[in-house]
Amino acid sequence: MKNPFKNIYLKDRLFLLLLIVAVGFVVSFWLGFLFFFIQVALCAVLALVIVDVMVLFQRKDILRAERQLSEQLSLGDENNIKIRIESDYNTPVFLQIVDELPYQLQKRDLFFKLNVPTSGENTLTYTIQPTERGEYEFHNINVYVSTALGLIQRSIVIPANMIVGVYPSILQMRKHEFQIFNKSAVNQGVKKLRRLGNTNEFEQIKEYVKGDNYKHINWKATSRRNKLMVNQYQDEKSQQIYCVIDKSRSMKLPFEELTLLDYAINSSLVMSNIALRKGDKAGLITFSNKIGAQLKANRNAVQLKRIMEILFKQKTDFLESNYDLLYQSIRQTVKGRSLLLLFTNFETMYSLERALPVLRRINKNYLLVTIFFENTEISDASEMECEDVSDIYLKTFARKHTDEKKFMVKELRNQGIQSILTRPENLSVTTINKYLELKSRGMI
Repeated sequence: MKNPFKNIYLKDRLFLLLLIVAVGFVVSFWLGFLFFFIQVALCAVLALVIVDVMVLFQRKDILRAERQLSEQLSLGDENNIKIRIESDYNTPVFLQIVDELPYQLQKRDLFFKLNVPTSGENTLTYTIQPTERGEYEFHNINVYVSTALGLIQRSIVIPANMIVGVYPSILQMRKHEFQIFNKSAVNQGVKKLRRLGNTNEFEQIKEYVKGDNYKHINWKATSRRNKLMVNQYQDEKSQQIYCVIDKSRSMKLPFEELTLLDYAINSSLVMSNIALRKGDKAGLITFSNKIGAQLKANRNAVQLKRIMEILFKQKTDFLESNYDLLYQSIRQTVKGRSLLLLFTNFETMYSLERALPVLRRINKNYLLVTIFFENTEISDASEMECEDVSDIYLKTFARKHTDEKKFMVKELRNQGIQSILTRPENLSVTTINKYLELKSRGMI
């Protein structure tokens, strides 16, 4: 093999050697400088980490958290949960918060970020929507703290175990109470009906205005005042209002994460509160294949609380309803003329025909209102646009089902039984309107 440097002169070889030495020196100098810079940077980062650690881990109780919520949560409603954070850090801190929620909510990804000022406090607010009644157990509050440097994160577990009950919707109860009794409220869906007569309970004597019943003119008061005066009457009070709840398997059907039984329970609480506020007596009966809870109608101060506690414990029995047993129980429990609001569900005409003889017997002695549910998914399918043959079959079946439901209402009314067919979300408003209508007509 030929030597490539054979033809290079000696001075050229010396120059090449010096060039190589010079390049090597420059490279080693820069490598040394870079290594020194890296060392300085690492020392600086290490110093910042030490500072961050010293700031974050000053003491154990430097950060405090408290969960704030109502003692009673409302079923099916958005309930506010607040977490109040207090910090003794002498610098602003950045928090990542994981709240350990009850297993019924099935939420494992609830993650929040919050900033807390120097030696200050802040409050985090979020909502939960429980879909089951019962006891809910909250666990620890996990807080991950970091400073503005963000190099280190401290994990703090704050014990915050607490058990709260999820009760029938108290929020709905207050909402409808406000709509009914607040005269300045703009009501949506709830009818405020006032009856100016047709009862035996006298309210006041007032000056006649157009539209008043001329049969109620008070001639003695008219002669004294030299003006037409009329007697005004008000709704009779202390009437018995019973909510009768079917707990059979037909009430287990779901709608927007709640069962029909849950809707009936929420509406029963709303209706009981309205009846008590109206001066009537409220009672409760639950049944399926056997009689469940029975609470005689009363209007004392603790009646609503008793109703709420009973409704809190009700569960579906997954069995068929025994209407004969219900009739016997009503005869033993309910004395005198009463309004019975029966929350049930008839999915087929056959199920109604089985219960109809008993419903007629109940209606002879009491004023019975049968309330059952429209299957919203089937009703929506009956109005769908058809694109193929399968859609036509589906729409035909849905239309047949909705027509059968309407026929049930007609059949009940033909038998002299008041009836309501309603969507689950409209149940409370529809029931209140029916109650107010019956009172305005003097039927109870």
